[in-house]
Amino acid sequence: MKTSTMMTTAMPRAPVGKAWEEVSASFDRFCLAAGIETLGAMMEADAEVACGPRHSRSEDRRGHRWGHTAGKLGFHAGKVAIERPRVRGLDGKELPLASWEQAVEEDWLGQWAMNLMLINVSTRKFRRAVRLPAGDVPTPAGSGVSKSAASRHFVALSAARMQEWMASELSKLDLLVVQIDGIHMTGDLVLVAAIGIDGKGVKHPLGLIEGATENSAVVQALIDNLIARGLDPAVPRLFIIDGSKALSKAIRRSFGREALIQRCQIHKARNIMERLPKPLHAAVRRVLRQAWELDDAGKAERLIRNLARRLEHDAPGVSASILEGLDEILTVTRLGLPKELRRALACTNIVENVMSTVRRVCRNVKRWRSAAMALRWTAAAMQEAAKGFRRLKAHKQLPTLRAALEAHQMKSSTHGVLARQANAA
Repeated sequence: MKTSTMMTTAMPRAPVGKAWEEVSASFDRFCLAAGIETLGAMMEADAEVACGPRHSRSEDRRGHRWGHTAGKLGFHAGKVAIERPRVRGLDGKELPLASWEQAVEEDWLGQWAMNLMLINVSTRKFRRAVRLPAGDVPTPAGSGVSKSAASRHFVALSAARMQEWMASELSKLDLLVVQIDGIHMTGDLVLVAAIGIDGKGVKHPLGLIEGATENSAVVQALIDNLIARGLDPAVPRLFIIDGSKALSKAIRRSFGREALIQRCQIHKARNIMERLPKPLHAAVRRVLRQAWELDDAGKAERLIRNLARRLEHDAPGVSASILEGLDEILTVTRLGLPKELRRALACTNIVENVMSTVRRVCRNVKRWRSAAMALRWTAAAMQEAAKGFRRLKAHKQLPTLRAALEAHQMKSSTHGVLARQANAA
């Protein structure tokens, strides 16, 4: 009995007079009616704070009642009609009611639309997703659950979230690694995205930009945006890319010629295999895997050069491709990183996983109407992917990477000073 009394005392005393009549119809309608009545009581309390009790002439009142007006409030099952009181200030201007403003600002219906579309519920099924098929909650015209209304909710909320994300400050993030990769949305539209990893191994979506191709101008625009938002170009970092020359060019232009770039070893091996006859696949894959696993960068480079020399007769074009970008392929090995950390940072798997989420989220889109639409969807998908981010598996070894980056920066600056002195002499 004591427990029951405590629970009863702790429950809020919400007005459920009319709502109680709906219990006989359905519990869904009871909850909706109880919520409307409770919000009505809260708005009346706000009006009383501003105007004082009814029929009183309080000296400290800020306004007076001005009747009631009809309004609609976004609920998870659609917009519901609510009658709210109006309050005019002593200067004749309408005073806002705090409870009503807060209820409108939460935008439950918009958040439901956004969430359902991110988990691949189509706009045509939005009405059924937010309302029980056999339920008896009325759905009058203008309730905001049609396919076009769901689309408008998604457009408005995704655009606002993308704008906030693309303007967020990056200076407070201790980023050690930046991965950059592109995704082809259509034949004439490519989006380039950046993912960062901080000193604790936490992953952060950094930015997104659109372009006709993955060229240096598009990548440069993305990097300029990151720098403008606080990414310090003087701080040493490791950049991981898929092998695009445009990416390397833009990175070195913004972060210096000595910027450390690691080309994805998985992309490199895949490109080589696609150009080789099948009988050579097993042997070449074995040599590449052996080179990736070596701790000595010199031995790994000799192994790859020997492989290219053996392929000069059978596949001369592939032989030249193997040697292309060899310095950037073994960057993590030259830094002397531990094997676990080297495996995690030798490829673009992190950003590729994000792009797989983008493809899953966007699979219901049949036609991209504009670049702005693709940006909104991709930004929403990247933020959705960020909810499932886990720390880098080898995050405990990241101090080794920081020390290696600082040592490389110091060595590069020393060489630069010596070169300038030699030129002056």
